[in-house]
Amino acid sequence: MFGSMLVQYAIMWYLTLETGSGVVLTLSIVFGMLPQAIVSIFGGVWADRLNRRVLIVAADASIAATTLVLAIVMLSGYKELWLIYLALAIRSTGAGIQQPAVMALIPQIVPTEHLMRVNGLFQTISSGIMLVAPAVGAAIYAVASIEAIFFIDVVTAIIGILLLLTIKVPTLRAPDDRKGYFTDLVLGLKYTRAHRFALWLIAIYAIMMILGAAPSYLTPLFVAREFGEDIWLLAINELSFSIGMLAAGATVAAWGGMRNRVLMIVLACLVFGVLNIGLGLSPVAWLFFVFMFCSGATIPFMATPSMTLLQERVEPEFHGRVFGLVNVAMTMGMPIGMMLFGPLADVVDLVWLFLAAGMLSFIAIVVAVGVPAGREALRTGADRPAAATEQAAV
Repeated sequence: MFGSMLVQYAIMWYLTLETGSGVVLTLSIVFGMLPQAIVSIFGGVWADRLNRRVLIVAADASIAATTLVLAIVMLSGYKELWLIYLALAIRSTGAGIQQPAVMALIPQIVPTEHLMRVNGLFQTISSGIMLVAPAVGAAIYAVASIEAIFFIDVVTAIIGILLLLTIKVPTLRAPDDRKGYFTDLVLGLKYTRAHRFALWLIAIYAIMMILGAAPSYLTPLFVAREFGEDIWLLAINELSFSIGMLAAGATVAAWGGMRNRVLMIVLACLVFGVLNIGLGLSPVAWLFFVFMFCSGATIPFMATPSMTLLQERVEPEFHGRVFGLVNVAMTMGMPIGMMLFGPLADVVDLVWLFLAAGMLSFIAIVVAVGVPAGREALRTGADRPAAATEQAAV
């Protein structure tokens, strides 16, 4: 994860400095995210049909090989944009295969009673990498070339693969192994549609990702317009959010969360909406940064119990396919949100956009809890389903 994050920042900086083109950066986002969203649907099927450890290793090795080839070709002097776009698309495809398998692998090797803490630890590590990677990447990029960062990613991938190979992971077989690939894909979609709780939770996740685009992508623009264009202000803005995520992830890992995990998600979403409103109404920079810290802190309180509940309540043989759909929601939510809020940022005062995002988040959660599936989810949020016990045995 650390190596991949370094590459993500390095390519963004390289394209910015070399081209200064918004179109180029937009295309890099498309090539870097769209394949992952598309492939995740199919990657989830592979995660349920194949050995998840082998699948993760193969995907990671492919990503590392692509990065290595890109580094060698660029060192030779060939640095055309199409090559970078192709590498981004291949890396994104690998991530679409890898991510559902990773999320499905965790409940396969972690005892059910420890899932919440392990997912919290996973969130803490992710937040820590988001905090450290930009600083480390900038330091390396300042004294070396982008190719050096690519080589670091290859080394970290090799280390990760070697560590994963030390873990024994059995292959989960579906009840009828004679079913074809597309039959399994359709079965996974039907299963998710019929699983009221999983569908409800994925819908909430997608909505919150879309509405989270404003505080995630537009806060630097808000800071620059309202408080000044000093670099240190922009840096504090990013650090506040990342440190909030890191602190909350560690808290969930140590605490284990509320007994009613659905209530925990609902409360976190409501607080997130209130904090969005607070961001828009902040009259001074220090108060804005406090709200940014708190906004970042809500993410683990939403994401960690969401992942844990899906791992517990979805049958193990469908984990890959369900998490493939979750990955689609994660990957596409923010871009869709930016398509909604981004153009408006040039014609509407950002204050109103933050207020709108906050109010819509609040309304969405109230409606979600009010529908029959939401009421049932809230009522059974503290229950331990039978699937969780079977999963622990696996």
